[in-house]
Amino acid sequence: MSDLRIAVVGLGARGYLASLVHKPGEGSRVVAVVDPRRPEPPFDVPVHSTLDDLDLAEVDAALVLSPDDTHEELAIRLLTAGVATFVEKPLAITVDGADRVLAAARDAGSRLYVGHNMRHAPFVLAMREVIASGAIGRVMSVWCRHFVGNGGDYYFKDWHADRRRSTGMLLQKGAHDIDVIHWLAGGRTQAVSAFGDLGVYGDITDRRDRAGTLMPDWFDAGTWPPSAHTGLNPVVDIEDLSVVNLQLDNGVIATYQQCHYTPDYWRNYTVIGTHGRLENFGDFAGSVIKVWNAGRSGYRPDADLEIPVPADSHHGGADPAIMAEFLRYARSGGPTLTSPVAARDAVAAGYQATLSLRDGGTLMEVPPTDPDLAAYFG
Repeated sequence: MSDLRIAVVGLGARGYLASLVHKPGEGSRVVAVVDPRRPEPPFDVPVHSTLDDLDLAEVDAALVLSPDDTHEELAIRLLTAGVATFVEKPLAITVDGADRVLAAARDAGSRLYVGHNMRHAPFVLAMREVIASGAIGRVMSVWCRHFVGNGGDYYFKDWHADRRRSTGMLLQKGAHDIDVIHWLAGGRTQAVSAFGDLGVYGDITDRRDRAGTLMPDWFDAGTWPPSAHTGLNPVVDIEDLSVVNLQLDNGVIATYQQCHYTPDYWRNYTVIGTHGRLENFGDFAGSVIKVWNAGRSGYRPDADLEIPVPADSHHGGADPAIMAEFLRYARSGGPTLTSPVAARDAVAAGYQATLSLRDGGTLMEVPPTDPDLAAYFG
C-alpha cells in the first residue's frame, strides 16, 4: 500500500497534527507545507508561501489548519482539485461559506472531513454511551457551561479577536460544543436567541500586533486577574461572555454559556432525560460522569451511577483518533464519527446566535442544510 501524499496548509497552533499523519512507509506522509510565514517543519519537506505554488496533482490529501477566515477558500480549491480534505473546525465563518464548501465537495465528488475532535473525546463518548443505554430515558434538554480560563491568551491576542476573521466566539469556540449538543440530543438547532458582552477585555488598552508569532510564544498561565493581560490584538470586537438558548428540531431545548475570564478551564455538560440526568465533572482523565436516575431526592453528591472518564481524554486522546479516522476515510471512505453536515449545522447555529447577540437577543431561525447537499454526505 503506497503512502497517502499529504499537504499541510498552515503550520500554526494546530500544526502539530501534521506529526500524527507523517508516517512514511506506514500509509501516509507529509510531502509539502503551505504557510506564508514559511516556518521550518519538523520533517524535511518543501515549504510554499501559497497554495498556488503547490502542484495539487501530486497530493492525495490535505490538512487545512490555517486561520478560520481562510478555510472556505482553501477547502474549495482543494476539493475542486479532487484532494481529500481535512478542515479544522469551524468549517467556515458564515453559513453561506459552509454551504459553498459542502457544494464544492459534492460537485467534485471529493471527500471532506471536518476536525470536530470532541466527537472522539472519551468523556463525550462516555456520555453518548450513557444516553444510548437508556439510563436517563429520552433526552429533553442539554445544558453546557464552558469555562474558558485561558481565553485571554488563546483568543484575544491575535486574529481571533477580530470578528472579520472569526465572526465571534459563539461560532469559533462554540462550534465544538454546539456540535456536541446536537450529537447528544440527536437533532439540530432550528432557532436561537443569545445575549453577550465584551465586559473585561474591551477595557484593556494595551494592544500589540503579533504578526509572525503564535499563541505559545505569549501564553502565560500566571497572568491574573484577567484585567492584567497586556498585548491584546489591535482589534478586539468579539464578546468575552455569551449565553445562547437553542431550540432543536426534535423538541430538545438547550443552552450554551461561554466565559473567557474564568479562573478554571473546562466544559460542564448536563443532559436531562425523562428518567434521570447525567453530568460530567471535568473533561479530562480522572474526571467522572455522574448519573442520577433512581428517584427523587434533595442535593446529594453521591450519584446512582458513576463512570470514570477514561485516560487520554480531551485533546490528548481525541486528536490521534480523529487523524486516524481521517486517513482511513481519505483512502477508502466509509462511515465516520464526524459529519460535514453536522459541522455545517454547528456553524449555522453559532453564526445565527452571534447575529442574535448583536441584535439584542432577537429570535433567529437557523436554516437547515440543503437536502441535496445533505444527501450527498449521507
